[in-house]
Amino acid sequence: MARPKITSRNKKRMALTFGFIMLMMSGLMLRMAWIQIVKAEEYTEKAISQQTSDIPISAKRGDIYDRNGKEMATSVNGFSVWIWPKRLGAAYKDDRYDEVLMKLAAILDQNAEQLKKKIDTDSNLVKISSYVTKADAEKIRKLDISGVETAEATKRYYPLGTSASHLLGSVSEDNEGRSGIEAELEGYLSGVAGRWVHDIDAVGNTLSYGNKRYYQEQDGYSAVLTIDEVLQHYAEKAIEKCQKRWRSKRVMLLAMDPKTGDVLAMAATPGFDPNDATVPLSSSEKKKFRKMNARKQSKYLSGMWRNPIVSDLYEPGSTFKLVTTSSAIEEGVATLKSKFNDTGSVSVDGTVIHCWNPAGHGKQTLIEAVGNSCNPVQIELVQRMGSDTYYNYLEMFGITDKTGIDLPDETSAIIKDRSELLNVELATMAFGQGIALTPIQLLTAESSIGNDGVMMKPRIIKKLMDKEGKTVKKYRTEQVRKVISSKTASEMRKIMEYVVSEGGGGTAKITGYRIGGKTGTANKAKNGHYTSETWSSFVGMAPMDDPQIAVLVINDTPKGAIYGSVVAAPTAKEFLEDALPYMGIDPSYSKSEKQAMSSDTVYVPDVVKMSADNATGTIHGVGLKCEVSPAESRSENFAVVAQYPAAGTKVKRGDTVYIYSK
Repeated sequence: MARPKITSRNKKRMALTFGFIMLMMSGLMLRMAWIQIVKAEEYTEKAISQQTSDIPISAKRGDIYDRNGKEMATSVNGFSVWIWPKRLGAAYKDDRYDEVLMKLAAILDQNAEQLKKKIDTDSNLVKISSYVTKADAEKIRKLDISGVETAEATKRYYPLGTSASHLLGSVSEDNEGRSGIEAELEGYLSGVAGRWVHDIDAVGNTLSYGNKRYYQEQDGYSAVLTIDEVLQHYAEKAIEKCQKRWRSKRVMLLAMDPKTGDVLAMAATPGFDPNDATVPLSSSEKKKFRKMNARKQSKYLSGMWRNPIVSDLYEPGSTFKLVTTSSAIEEGVATLKSKFNDTGSVSVDGTVIHCWNPAGHGKQTLIEAVGNSCNPVQIELVQRMGSDTYYNYLEMFGITDKTGIDLPDETSAIIKDRSELLNVELATMAFGQGIALTPIQLLTAESSIGNDGVMMKPRIIKKLMDKEGKTVKKYRTEQVRKVISSKTASEMRKIMEYVVSEGGGGTAKITGYRIGGKTGTANKAKNGHYTSETWSSFVGMAPMDDPQIAVLVINDTPKGAIYGSVVAAPTAKEFLEDALPYMGIDPSYSKSEKQAMSSDTVYVPDVVKMSADNATGTIHGVGLKCEVSPAESRSENFAVVAQYPAAGTKVKRGDTVYIYSK
């Protein structure tokens, strides 16, 4: 048989085929070189990840205690659940895949479709639950689902519920601090996570002969705070009652030890439950929250978690007069016996600034002027000092800077730059308007009066401990500076005690205790104008012969009354009535107090020409009730033109005295 003839056409086909094969071989060789040389490290990692299970083991987050060792935040053991999406998909197909997810979702109390979407990802490993109980973890293990694993985890738990929520803060699903002490001490509390690494087969089962490595987690440090849980409870009880009574937007109470700067209680309404920190407490707020979009919800939660005592500004009103008066006495421009004549108004560069009493207080001493809360006298004091000297004292009192307290998001005061300050602005600043500061700033500054003129840095953390209880870090008390002399501080304590015993702070008077303080009422500014809404407040100390506690109460926009003596001082009194005996401070009754206690009758004080604020405090101070007439006058601080019963009338303790605005 003749051999087939190889034509030139066949030769061309053979050459093209050979060339194509060589081209393909070259491409394959280049691809192999790319994989084995250029991308070798990446593919090695992928191979290892497919053959290795690497599950993080959560470290136990450190506990948080009050100053007496009361547990305020802790971590409880549980289990996290993880899924390897690709392994799960390889092991179960179609209906079987959906069936497995439904069983898993039922145990976790999750929606199966949402769970399916959650694991529809390119990620090798997905956490589908941060915490499940041991019983549920056992149920998941018994299902023996390939690609599903459980690992030990911890969940944050706050045994006191809503108590101290703004102070403590809360944690995210990943156990990371997001506000309060939890965020401030994140680096100490969180610890270092461990890992459980072991070899697996193609469907995710552990190889009995494979490598197994366990990296031990390092538990976080625990924190001991300066807070006293009992005092915190008293504070929260008092402000919740106050908010309910006056339907306020918010009520705040801050208590400190003036001698150490230790924060003993820090409370604000409304709070939240850190155990479920992404849900508002009230049912009405929950409904509003559910209707918000994601952006608005995020903003809402940020506001709910924010600690207003360190992060929000307010105008202090007459409580700031303690700073101005202290500065004037220290500078030597006035003494307790200095005489002033108030005509009811004062002109500053052509602008007339009125006292709350249009008729004026007439001649009065400095003590009486502070007791009368007389604005023109405060203006005269600051004019005698001058802006440069006054600003130096504001700086000394820490008003121009943050306190440095160990809490996140502390805000700086808003105060006019000295070089741009007008005389009118200096005048209004003297009595606490036209200046905005945080509650922690005001109480820190005025606590120096109770510490012989020495201002202490506010302290909220005492120490950090390891899991054996050994102290690893101490937060020591720290003197900031000597602000005023011991003599000035002593004289200021006399003024504060006079305000409560004889003046408008009488609603804070407690029989058997020497209480000092100052009330304040300031209109709230909005869009460059003052509104009818108010900040009504009271700052006080006790006992005044040796102050052990300083307290500030701020009532944000109360309804029905605005006087600090009515809507703030009684809350401070309620708190102190509980706090002082608990702190081991026993009452000591004066002769007049003993006589009053043995009698059920009192004499009506003379409150005509007093401000409604001061009149209310004075009347309450002798054990009587006070009613304003007409009722609509409660929303303004008027001068009392008449009273019933008349001054000097003998009445039963607890009877009502009516004061009239017209």
